Amino acid sequence: MSIAFRRSPARGRLDGGAGFVYAVVAVVLAVVGGILLSVVLDAFATSWFGGWLPDGYTDRWFRAAISDFEIPQILLATAFITLSVAVAGLILGVPAAYVLARRSFPGKGVLQLLLVLPLLVPPITYGIPLATMLYEFRIAGTAAGVIVANLVPALPLVVLLLTPFFEQIDPNLERAARTLGASPLSVFTRVLVPLAAPGVLAAALIVVVRTLALFELTFLVSGADSQTLVVALYYAAFAPGIRPSQQIDAMAVVYMATSLVLLIAALRFVNPTSMVFRVRR
Repeated sequence: MSIAFRRSPARGRLDGGAGFVYAVVAVVLAVVGGILLSVVLDAFATSWFGGWLPDGYTDRWFRAAISDFEIPQILLATAFITLSVAVAGLILGVPAAYVLARRSFPGKGVLQLLLVLPLLVPPITYGIPLATMLYEFRIAGTAAGVIVANLVPALPLVVLLLTPFFEQIDPNLERAARTLGASPLSVFTRVLVPLAAPGVLAAALIVVVRTLALFELTFLVSGADSQTLVVALYYAAFAPGIRPSQQIDAMAVVYMATSLVLLIAALRFVNPTSMVFRVRR
């Protein structure tokens, strides 16, 4: 009696499901990459009519954008606002994340649900009432108003990012430090925060990236001197007047490059799976 053996598929051969996923990813990358490439080419084009490539290349649109749209001032305002939101978010969010990681108290589940809501609900739904309140307090139209508005989604993000990092720190380290005479503040600042430093840095970078990209809240409360780059790009594209498309694309390239650098830096220091899952031993 002969026994027939089924040959296993060769290692490295893609099955139908994996091939479909790669095909979808390739299509998405081709579409998105094509759009981004067209914007970059148009930003450097002298003119582009009908052909596959521009007729020539120049950097004058970037120089015009710098002078007409005051890009250096906008970049300074963007840096100040995004860094201020990150610092304020860490000052308030790090202790809150520690409490959620180490303490059990009535209403903890409800509090965690409330923290998630600003990240799930579209910003425009609570942005209009928030902007109305900030105008009532006469801080809308200033950098302080933009910072407060952006803190609403940034603070929950910091707490949710840092809670798993504190959960993974062995509580025995805190007990050992307390046994050696360290005060609670010293334990927190000299033991816990250094151990959670990668998470703190990752949270700060992700908040900076999110603040840089958040349009609705910033648009509703920003003023002439408190616009971030994304709001300035919107005004450049839709404000009254006639502007060359290459000049607007040049500003878009500046925005994309800034966002890409910050996003790569954020992904360098954070593992996205650690923000969602925690292995319990």
